[in-house]
Amino acid sequence: MEAKYAALRRAVEETAAVDAHAHNLVAAASSFPFLRCFSEAAGDALAFAPHSLSFKRSLKDIAELYNCEASLEKVEEFRKAQGLPSISSKCFQAANISAILMDDGIEFDRMLKLESHKDFVPTVGRVLRIEWLAETIINDDSFSGSSWTLDSFTETFLSKLKSYPSEFLLIYWTNFVLSSACKTDAEDSLRKELAGRRPFRITNKSLIDYLFTCSLEIAVMFHLPMQIHTGFGDKDLDLRKCNPLHLRAVLEDERFAKCQLVLLHASYPFSKEASYLASVYSQVMFSTDGYAFPETYYLGARRARDVVYRVLSAACEDGDLSIQEAIDAVEDIFRRNALDLYKLNVANGSIHQKTTIPDSRISTSCVEQEVLFVRIVWNDASGQHRCRVVPAGRFYEIAKNKGVGLTFASMGMTSFCDGPADGTNLTGVGEIRLMPDMSTILRLPWSRREEMVMADMQIRPGEAWEYCPRYALRKVTKVLLDEFNVTMKAGFENEFYLRRKLVSEGHERWVPYDNSSYCSTSSFDGASSILQEVYSSLEEADIVVEQLHAEAGKGQFEVALKYVLCTLAADNLIYAREIIKSVARKHELIATFLPKPDLNDIGSGSHVHLSLWKNDQNVFMGSNEYNYYGMSNVGEQFLAGVYHHLPSILAFTAPHPNSYDRIQPNTWSGAYLCWGKENREAPLRTACPPGVPLDMVSNFEIKSFDGCANPHLELAAIVAAGIDGLRRGLKLPEPIESNPADYASKLKRLPQDLLESVESLAADKTLHELIGDKLITAIIAVRKAEIDHYSKNPGAFGDLIHRY
Repeated sequence: MEAKYAALRRAVEETAAVDAHAHNLVAAASSFPFLRCFSEAAGDALAFAPHSLSFKRSLKDIAELYNCEASLEKVEEFRKAQGLPSISSKCFQAANISAILMDDGIEFDRMLKLESHKDFVPTVGRVLRIEWLAETIINDDSFSGSSWTLDSFTETFLSKLKSYPSEFLLIYWTNFVLSSACKTDAEDSLRKELAGRRPFRITNKSLIDYLFTCSLEIAVMFHLPMQIHTGFGDKDLDLRKCNPLHLRAVLEDERFAKCQLVLLHASYPFSKEASYLASVYSQVMFSTDGYAFPETYYLGARRARDVVYRVLSAACEDGDLSIQEAIDAVEDIFRRNALDLYKLNVANGSIHQKTTIPDSRISTSCVEQEVLFVRIVWNDASGQHRCRVVPAGRFYEIAKNKGVGLTFASMGMTSFCDGPADGTNLTGVGEIRLMPDMSTILRLPWSRREEMVMADMQIRPGEAWEYCPRYALRKVTKVLLDEFNVTMKAGFENEFYLRRKLVSEGHERWVPYDNSSYCSTSSFDGASSILQEVYSSLEEADIVVEQLHAEAGKGQFEVALKYVLCTLAADNLIYAREIIKSVARKHELIATFLPKPDLNDIGSGSHVHLSLWKNDQNVFMGSNEYNYYGMSNVGEQFLAGVYHHLPSILAFTAPHPNSYDRIQPNTWSGAYLCWGKENREAPLRTACPPGVPLDMVSNFEIKSFDGCANPHLELAAIVAAGIDGLRRGLKLPEPIESNPADYASKLKRLPQDLLESVESLAADKTLHELIGDKLITAIIAVRKAEIDHYSKNPGAFGDLIHRY
């Protein structure tokens, strides 16, 4: 059975989890006993922990991780010898946790600050405990307890609540059943609390319920989830009233109809009741509830992954789920559901919350005042960015979960006509759903009252449309992972021109921003304010910039992005283009990624650097066992597949007739079918960047790639070609180590126009099989329509700077 579900097991182990609820670690010198790693018992009861099955099993797991004897003494010796930073790194790496939402309201001796945990996990967010916040206020020496009224306390409480950094502002409630107490009861309760001895600890149910209601109203307004503590572990809880079915009063209250409640710890011992609520109202998510010791995170993640695998594999065995459905469930449980619920944006291994709370007074229209519009973005077969815009209120109420309608014709449109091209088999009959991928939600840095989100195209809920570019890329990357246990990472170099408007004698022209040369300091200085804003906006979108400089064309610049997983890289490229064009527009300029906006100047590319990875190791790079010009066997075969299919791939990477004005000899654009190490005239260049041994290469670059391309489709074509190379064990010819133009009589020219590329694609059975016949047919029809139009209307090229 294990072999049968190997792909499911791999998904369970390799999915980087979002830990949605955990607590702070403690310093090595803390008095908090390590035995508490295995039990929540305290005092004399803790001495019995080593006799429990949980202790024995957990100790064995930790000893296996540390490669030491399975005894408490040996484990503690190892911990002391290695030190907290080392064991924390080991535990979190083994747990495969990419982000933690941390409740720091529990205080331990020598507890580490929240920021300290970022040494071990890419991103750490905060869960704000409302009782802790209230107690902090009333225990502050600057306030006199006798002067408090419920109104003044509430005003301070809400003000403090809004003042907390909103990146991960979540709310945590440790009591369960709402009482029927009124405001007067809450006022009396506050007086009773203040009459006690300092430090005050809020325990009165009426006051807690009042604070909960105030907090929940804020949470509903700003789409902030409310985490609710349930089950054992809190002495203030009355377990008799902790059945989650008591939440009915909250769920049926009109004020809270849109509330987002999270039941922590599976509501134990009321897990069946919580499961019922989840099946009706919600989803399942993951958290470790780790605390004090990094081993608790590891044990929580390990146990959760084992349980999820056993349950899902059994469901597959019973015929209730397909393996793919089970794998999708793994992604939902460990990652996607949390990203969606908490409105987190994942990029470059980090997460960033995009919902903010304004400083203005709370009102029923706060959401509309903060965010007016949400742009639902897709990239069509012609490479154009398009969007549907939905008012924020309607988006979060309806479109976020149900999507918006879009005509079939949308994937058949060209760069010159907003109607489907002949032969695409796509018409105005039929409708799909644009489904927002909430993991990509982004507050627009240049327009703070708008958000942007990438969309998947679905034919019906949960079922991908076969023409969806994002689905096409996910589909082929899944084949690459399933068959070869390999993923591909990509990093793009964005070249673009800045143009400024010149009006002369009533005629408008867009002229170069400057006339400087390659890497010119004066050119960069002249555009520095624009590029600074571009950089800051990309940084806010969690898109990492590695380099930027002036290029060789007049007013031409380049922004190079860090390599990330190829599916994310495609999304990032679309966002980067949007940011660059929008920032330029703010400065009354146009930024164009058109391959050849001026036939007498240098062209613009979107060169992509690609590498292959297995278990976080670069497997494109060669080794002592195999080194073919610096490449591994896997690397050579993958690149050989790309080499073999390159004429067909150009229909994706150089998709416009204008693209071929750029791909010319002696222009660093890759005009001949060849490859070479550090050969910038070759279309395929293997690269040895700083830090890589000189006899090795870490990635390869495709030069014949430009800004008219849909990045999801082009990367899908590259992955498909690489899969063919791996399946057939293809080999590369010898590299070209000088200018390919010097071998013009021996080397084959790559397609010199779009028609040649389209003809190659039409005959390429491998790309048809892996990407899909229907999508390939539509792409070919769009390309042929553009070939026909621009051959008859050469002057139409001038308008394309506004489209690309």
